[in-house]
Amino acid sequence: MDDHDDTRPATRLVALGRDARAGFDFVNPPLVRGSTVLHADVADMRSRVARRNAGGDGEDGTPAAYGIYGTPTHLAFYKALTALEGGHRSWAFPSGLTACTMAILAHVQQGDHVLIADSVYGPTRRFARDTLPRYGVQASFYDPRIGEQGRAAVEALFHDNTRLLFLESPGSLTFEMQDVPLLAQVARSRGAVSVIDNTWATPLYFQPLAHGVDMSVHAATKYIGGHSDLLMGTVTCNERAWPRMRETIHHYGLTTSPDDCWLALRGLRSMGARLAQHRATAEALIAWLKRQPEVERILYPADPGDPGHRLWKRDMSGASGLFGVVLQPGVAEARLHALIDGMRLFGRGYSWGGFESLLIPAAPERTVTPYAYAGRLFRIAAGLEDPADLLADLDAGFARLRSAT
Repeated sequence: MDDHDDTRPATRLVALGRDARAGFDFVNPPLVRGSTVLHADVADMRSRVARRNAGGDGEDGTPAAYGIYGTPTHLAFYKALTALEGGHRSWAFPSGLTACTMAILAHVQQGDHVLIADSVYGPTRRFARDTLPRYGVQASFYDPRIGEQGRAAVEALFHDNTRLLFLESPGSLTFEMQDVPLLAQVARSRGAVSVIDNTWATPLYFQPLAHGVDMSVHAATKYIGGHSDLLMGTVTCNERAWPRMRETIHHYGLTTSPDDCWLALRGLRSMGARLAQHRATAEALIAWLKRQPEVERILYPADPGDPGHRLWKRDMSGASGLFGVVLQPGVAEARLHALIDGMRLFGRGYSWGGFESLLIPAAPERTVTPYAYAGRLFRIAAGLEDPADLLADLDAGFARLRSAT
């Protein structure tokens, strides 16, 4: 429970985390930097360390024994994120990939098996495929739409030594929605921990822990930061998953700067307003793209024609501005490059979630489920520019595509 449980999401984004102002009267919690903490006496030193070792990570007001365990700035962000996610504890990492990999490492050991969605973020896939086997952990991939085949098909994925299930819904390139409640329920019944990369939906539009997932991961670099000037990942755990996560965090010495946590907390304040505009712009672009003869399909779960729309409508309360565009099979690569290379407003960058629009070619990696379309794929991150200007940029881009040889 938090002091704002009775308020609506937009209000919570503004109010959460502001009770950690440490006696200051400014609107925002202060930026507190520090490494060494001075203690009143030996008894105080021992007491703080004992409280930390017993699980006191500042959420109960316990002062930190050392800066690596967080300053009041970290605490303010963690409290806000934990409340938004409906979780037990949260932590921030230097990148979204770090958050993904540490969430996995915290819950596996030699001889274990993990399940990874075949639509997962590419670097997470490579970590599971190339790095985990070096430590004696086997990884296998599963069809992200396996839930449509029923519980028995999901059960069949699990081995006796399966310890972790890693979901991403929707996938950030191919946008398949997963039946998260079913997958999480089966994982728990088999004694496995479940993790989801929830970056696309943000904690504003989907709360995985309320649907049975144990850990929710975000690339806070994206919509939480919102300004393309922050690298950060976060993990929010329920009570079941937190002890192992906390132990791993402290053993690896993983932390982030208070400056970055301050930026992330600032980003939360405007995230609701930004997401509304991102989605409105995305829908305007999608409506135009659907009328272009070179476009075969739009990949966007909030679109009624998307295969994952039913699950999106059932589980999520909103949508962000990231979507895929599949071209007709006859469109050559050189034509797609002509479209992309001449863009004035759409940047060519491998991120998303900032204020600027981006457009990149995409080549999905697959292990067990082949990419479903023969045509080339590009991905759009709708930014905060005027949609009319973005449409003019796209119109010029498609003119270049048509005239290219």
